[in-house]
Amino acid sequence: SRVVYPDLLPVSRNADHFSFSETIFMPFSSPFQFLVKRAEQSKMSIEAKIQGCLLGAAIGDALGLPYEGLAAKRAKRLLGSPERFRLFFGRGMVSDDTEHLCMVSQALIESGGDVEVFRKSLAKRLKLWLLLLPAGIGLATLKATIRLWLGVSPEKSGVYSAGNGAAMRAAILGVVIGNKVEDRTKLRAFVRASSRLTHTDPKAEFGAYAVALASCFACTSSITPVISRDYLNQLEADLGEEARELIELLKKAALSAEQKQTTQEFAAQMGLQKGVSGYVYHTVPVVIQAWLLYGNDYRSAVQAVILCGGDTDTTGAIVGGIAGAAVGEKGIPEEWCNTLAEWQRTPQWIETLGAQLAETQESGRIGKPIRLSVFVTLLRNLWFLAVILSHGFRRLLPPY
Repeated sequence: SRVVYPDLLPVSRNADHFSFSETIFMPFSSPFQFLVKRAEQSKMSIEAKIQGCLLGAAIGDALGLPYEGLAAKRAKRLLGSPERFRLFFGRGMVSDDTEHLCMVSQALIESGGDVEVFRKSLAKRLKLWLLLLPAGIGLATLKATIRLWLGVSPEKSGVYSAGNGAAMRAAILGVVIGNKVEDRTKLRAFVRASSRLTHTDPKAEFGAYAVALASCFACTSSITPVISRDYLNQLEADLGEEARELIELLKKAALSAEQKQTTQEFAAQMGLQKGVSGYVYHTVPVVIQAWLLYGNDYRSAVQAVILCGGDTDTTGAIVGGIAGAAVGEKGIPEEWCNTLAEWQRTPQWIETLGAQLAETQESGRIGKPIRLSVFVTLLRNLWFLAVILSHGFRRLLPPY
């Protein structure tokens, strides 16, 4: 069925039959007005949405981590389906995807809505994060963080890369900023600050904004199902012709979801039969297709992207953050939350961080975010490295 809003008027070539593929996308006259109205009607608090985004990303990250780098067929033979954590005796741990999302949240708490303060706070946290020997780190993020240590300013520290590092930490920005202000300019500014700190290729920023906007839309889906047309209209109005390649890819993703293709079938259609790569224009379309296909079905959306293989911790974290924002923290499967084996970033710690972020955003005050013990984090990272290495050696053995 068609859902038409006063400011959202798609024009179909066939007035008697609506089809996504036949729709001409028209720009909004007031882009965020309907989102704000829906958000005001929602019974779910902003705190629940933020907590759902953070916890949903952490669980998706931990569920997908054992499958990272494996082709879909090999992953299924070696590990089975992603119905539970398979990293370490049925337990799961989070990677840099969750760590970056938490650092963005802490920087938002400190920023008081000031994008420059946010940029500097996030840069400071990235520098400390690198010192604590994270087991997984993208090349662009590594180079940019080293540049920060060498005295390069946060405005110039990024390197030219279209990896998905910026997209993996963007979902929370859409929940916090897109859900509070009508002017999308602020959301775009925060996404740009977060992205260009490490990735200066415009594609990385466009992909990150697509993720942030998706989480913003997901926050409203409890009232009216998210319509792919609305999302793409908004994205096209915001990014324009410069992001034409991404917009066309996301139109294909939306059409695939409308036609009820599985996410694996869509990934294969994109030439990603062996797995979704870390290139942002591979990662984001697959994630958006899963979100549009499964909507509020958190479990199915996360499992669908993991079954595609490749960069599964990142795809699981991104779609987990988007779907988690829609269902809230209570919509994340309890059995997965109970088997997350983290020493500090426990589900309870993540929920506390989310509650603190929600309070500072609603009050407009600058906060002092909860912190982690540096010493305990270092010990945890060394243990995590050992687990990852043992998991890597296991992959040398059959079945192949």
